[in-house]
Amino acid sequence: MKKKYLLVFILLILFIAGCSNDEPEKVSQDLAEKEVEEVVEPEVIEPEFIYPLTGEATDTASLNRIIGVMVNNHPAARPQSGLSQADIVFEILAEGQTTRFLAMFQSEAPELVGPVRSARPYYFNLANDFDALYVYHGAANFIEDMLRAGAADHLNGAYYDNDGHLFKRESFRKAPHNSYLIFDSVTEVAQGKEYEIEAEHRPFTFLTEEEFGELTGEAVSELSLKYGQEDVTYRYDEVNETYSRFNGEEQTIELNDQTPIELSNVFIIETPHQVVDDAGRREVDLVSGGNAYLLQKGLIQRLEWQNIDGYLLPVKDGEVVPFVPGKTWVNVIPTTPGLAGVTETE
Repeated sequence: MKKKYLLVFILLILFIAGCSNDEPEKVSQDLAEKEVEEVVEPEVIEPEFIYPLTGEATDTASLNRIIGVMVNNHPAARPQSGLSQADIVFEILAEGQTTRFLAMFQSEAPELVGPVRSARPYYFNLANDFDALYVYHGAANFIEDMLRAGAADHLNGAYYDNDGHLFKRESFRKAPHNSYLIFDSVTEVAQGKEYEIEAEHRPFTFLTEEEFGELTGEAVSELSLKYGQEDVTYRYDEVNETYSRFNGEEQTIELNDQTPIELSNVFIIETPHQVVDDAGRREVDLVSGGNAYLLQKGLIQRLEWQNIDGYLLPVKDGEVVPFVPGKTWVNVIPTTPGLAGVTETE
């Protein structure tokens, strides 16, 4: 009888011990399941408003009208002022082998922009396609006639030369490389000419942060192209994920504080150029489309460009290729040598 009770006692102890051993495992499993249940993916909130030319977030709808300024790129005009605050810059040949910039400002307002140079039709047509106010200093008579006839809303610095309100001449440079736009005065002067100072600009298409990892292309750390005998080079900074620009070995920076130009997109397009007069003025085809390169996030894509409702855009397989949010530089180069003259470094 005692043996029977002893056996029952032993079995009871073993049962209790078994339950005790199972309990930590069960608790641990319950906690793990609870932790899995409580892991929630962070909600991605798309900005309600963005700047149309940069894709960067803004608290309210940005209705500033784009202001496009003709900026001098002669060696005697460097470094320039204001370029680091331009949302997008178009670089195109003027006469000879010197380029000029059409710097488009919408999200930022620099203090000064310049030196400012004279008008050309392909520049003011481009500005007009963006519904931008076109600002320049001087023009040949036939070009000024085109603007007065309504080719684009415009402000000619020749009529405000060194007035100290809209334009001023700097003494440290010689004309025609010393005319600067006083940016804060543009709105007031434009209103005086009864120009609209607000506009709902059509935005570019931009990648989301989640789509950055889907970018494809060949890794390129440096790219150079030629305008005549002068190289323009872009170098990729892997830390900042931006491109710096150079004329030869001279980095493009701000005159006053040496702020470098930092770009999210470099868009290079080739198109026919034709010299049309004895002064060396050109016609540049910004309508027909053609071959292009797009630099983003250290990668290069070989694609096409198209003029879509006035915007020069990258296109692949019939679809617009989005820009990375940030600032963009567009280099327009002649088809000879075109993209074949572009050199790349991995």
